Amino acid sequence: MSSPDGPIVLVTGASSGIGRALCELLLDRGANVLGVTRRPNSLPQGVAPIQADLTKREEVLEVFSHLGRINALVNCAGIAYLARITDGNPADWEEMWRVNVMALALCCQLSLRHFPKQGGRIVNVSSMSGHRVPPTGGFYAPTKFAVRAVTDALRNELKAISSPVQVACVSPGFVDTPLLDQYFRGREDSLRKTRESMTMLKPEDVAYSILSILEAPTHVEIGDILMRSSDQQA
Repeated sequence: MSSPDGPIVLVTGASSGIGRALCELLLDRGANVLGVTRRPNSLPQGVAPIQADLTKREEVLEVFSHLGRINALVNCAGIAYLARITDGNPADWEEMWRVNVMALALCCQLSLRHFPKQGGRIVNVSSMSGHRVPPTGGFYAPTKFAVRAVTDALRNELKAISSPVQVACVSPGFVDTPLLDQYFRGREDSLRKTRESMTMLKPEDVAYSILSILEAPTHVEIGDILMRSSDQQA
């Protein structure tokens, strides 16, 4: 249950997958959770809904236009298409870039106006595909490399002005979420075989790692958590 004295956490992509699992954990810890989603009816009970389509810059701006103080921002929203460089659909490239990179970076920038003087934390959900390019990485992997770069750039800029706001990444491997179904669209048989051959991470596994960053003492700064199922080879 949220508490009037609990921290205020803004979570994007809050209605499914890692974002939804994180919202549920935060509510259990007494946090006040603001959930950004296109599907507010799918949010966990207790999450304050903020409806927005993150592919649209004006809707990202609107999210923050009436926002009060927050203690943390967690960028969980993401899109994953198998869109190859050689023959992928440029429309898929653009949609992934808008959500995975541009919306994330803009949310980071705008959130800085809403943290208290003592600071806060920003956590960006990246991917193992932001650390190495798998054979089917296509244009998705470059967007996740960009998430790491945005995170590092923001951290450097904040340190240069002695800001107390901390920035971190969490980079999971395969997580069994609707995003995975999206990535394997048209290759459902391959996804079935992948699920049969390994135990994937659950959204809750990643959510607990995010929570460990949010709840760490203020003198502890976590840069990036890399995590994967023990069954995943690389």
